[in-house]
Amino acid sequence: MTRQILVFAATCFAISQTLSGEKFSSRLTAEVQRLRADEPVYAWIYLTDKAGNENLALGPPTNLVSERSLQRRSKVRRPESLVDYDDIPISSTYVNQIRAVVQRVRQRSRWFNAVSVIATRQQLARVEEFKFVKALDLMARFRKNQTEEPISAISELKSESVQPTGIHTLDYGASFGQNNQINVPAVHDLGYNGTGVFVGVFDNGFRLPAHESFATMTIHATYDFVDHKVSVVPNNPSAAFGSHGVNTLSTIGGFKSGQLIGPAYGATFILARTENDSSETPIEEDNWVAAIEWADSIGVDVTSTSLGYLDYDAPYTSWTWQDMNGNTTLITRAADAAVARGILVVNSAGNNGLNLTRNTLGAPADGDSVLTIGAVDGTGLRSNFSSVGPTTSSPPRIKPDVMAQGSAVRVASATNTTGYGSSNGTSFSCPLAAGAAALLVQARPNASPIEIMNSMRNTANNSLSPNNQYGWGIINTFAAMNNIPLPIQLSYFRGRISSSCIELRWGTVSETNNYGFDLLRSQDRVIITTVPNSFVPGHGTTNEPHNYVFTDCTVPPGVWSYRLRQFDLDGTINYSEWIEVEVLTSAREEKPGEFALMQNYPNPFNPATNFGFRIASSALVTLRIFDVLGREVTTLINNEMEQGSYEITYNAKNLSGGVYFYTLKAGSFTQTRKLVLAK
Repeated sequence: MTRQILVFAATCFAISQTLSGEKFSSRLTAEVQRLRADEPVYAWIYLTDKAGNENLALGPPTNLVSERSLQRRSKVRRPESLVDYDDIPISSTYVNQIRAVVQRVRQRSRWFNAVSVIATRQQLARVEEFKFVKALDLMARFRKNQTEEPISAISELKSESVQPTGIHTLDYGASFGQNNQINVPAVHDLGYNGTGVFVGVFDNGFRLPAHESFATMTIHATYDFVDHKVSVVPNNPSAAFGSHGVNTLSTIGGFKSGQLIGPAYGATFILARTENDSSETPIEEDNWVAAIEWADSIGVDVTSTSLGYLDYDAPYTSWTWQDMNGNTTLITRAADAAVARGILVVNSAGNNGLNLTRNTLGAPADGDSVLTIGAVDGTGLRSNFSSVGPTTSSPPRIKPDVMAQGSAVRVASATNTTGYGSSNGTSFSCPLAAGAAALLVQARPNASPIEIMNSMRNTANNSLSPNNQYGWGIINTFAAMNNIPLPIQLSYFRGRISSSCIELRWGTVSETNNYGFDLLRSQDRVIITTVPNSFVPGHGTTNEPHNYVFTDCTVPPGVWSYRLRQFDLDGTINYSEWIEVEVLTSAREEKPGEFALMQNYPNPFNPATNFGFRIASSALVTLRIFDVLGREVTTLINNEMEQGSYEITYNAKNLSGGVYFYTLKAGSFTQTRKLVLAK
């Protein structure tokens, strides 16, 4: 017996000699002592500095992130602080030295100046000896937060879920109930669909991109952080791989009239595969961290993550419900770092149901800056699988934040390009809420993530008595939009061709702390540049209307979008919506060579808006407004007009709010556009 004790003590002494312990976290030390010497460990290696890459911060900020990312950050940061040390890439020299020692380098994190690796305990001991290594910690590995598989047929819809005829502009089919419950159709009717908003969806892959509900979807970027490839279609041909991603993506952004419409069907999507479907494989946190940093650099506005991160079964060492305090797990810290950069992070609460003595959350749903989504059924009752709070922070925080439908949610099939089904889980309430958030970003582009979160909570149906089972309640997207105050209101913003230049004019009704404006220009609204020398001083604080003009003579032929960037005296930056101006030649004649009807501006509007149009030759011209049922509301023009460019102002003070259409007819030419009266 004495000999056995001596052998055990000697073994422990040998391990402690192999690991100095100075740089190892207690969790990592416990894990390596549990494993055999040749067993791999998943670990984070934190570095002391960025080894000369700091010089990148001295150049243009676009050396580090995209122009789009900088614009989004300007909502929450001052102009001189749009990028910081955490945005500087980690040292490739350091990474290569680590790679030569360990089994594999998995991911890099510039925000945390760290790399994730797979290594044995002896290899980690060698890594610890590098002077540029600051600390080593165990990488969290989680079991998958499973949800029910899609059902083959949709349950019979209750009468309250059937879409009434003649009320809304879109035909939602069987997805009407899940959209209507959070008041999305009313926002769609105003013309908002997520256009111009970048939405990141992180999931287990997207195996059926050819599904009909994705036919009109705009996908800007994809990356597989599991298998390190651009395509997000999993390599494994099994139908289980990448199915969940198809279901969630269709929930947030699918569009097939009469079948399925997601809240943000007009958004631009960034897709990341962060999870491995192999049942024996834990989920590693580093894939999600790498994905959020990648999406940030591109310029993502909203992220939706429907897979939960929970404690993993023994023998793996990982986090537990007690660590759900908003500050412990790296995933949650990364999510909060994303929000600090202007990203709205939306996450499912989890599917672990009710525990009356503790929370059942999964990271990063515990984050204080994360919008955590619980699930209800079609009648508004909490789904029994929906995870609950509170967090273990001091004081505890209520979670979930808000609710959306998570039972019997209409989704696209992952195996049939024209098939649909229903599925259950906070995996599906999350993308519904994220889609609603994208609409709010479009409608209120200057609002910060926290402002949007607060608006969604303050207008939900349980806002007066929030609790840890139901949060602040079911989202009301329309009410949340109206709850966010608007910045300086433009009375108009329009552009026209003037010789070889574009003349841009805008006006304000009143101004508060207005330092001035400059102009942004783009052809695709992705690559955005500042128009040279376009700054125009504002009028500070005034209740008087003011008119502004700037002429851009640097623009080549093409269709160009312009956006005003307005600066407050305190450094706050606000943005207008985009307008389009078409330049057919670099020296366009004043007289138009074709008929055209421009989009009205502003749109949505209340009560006045402007209509511009071009007449190529003398003709009888009519300009009429119709309601959604095709009934004529008013005739604005009905007379002969000469060749030229025209603009008229219309005051709709006597009309009810809603969607209308306006049609220009001139000879054989006819064109119709949509306008939205926001009352």
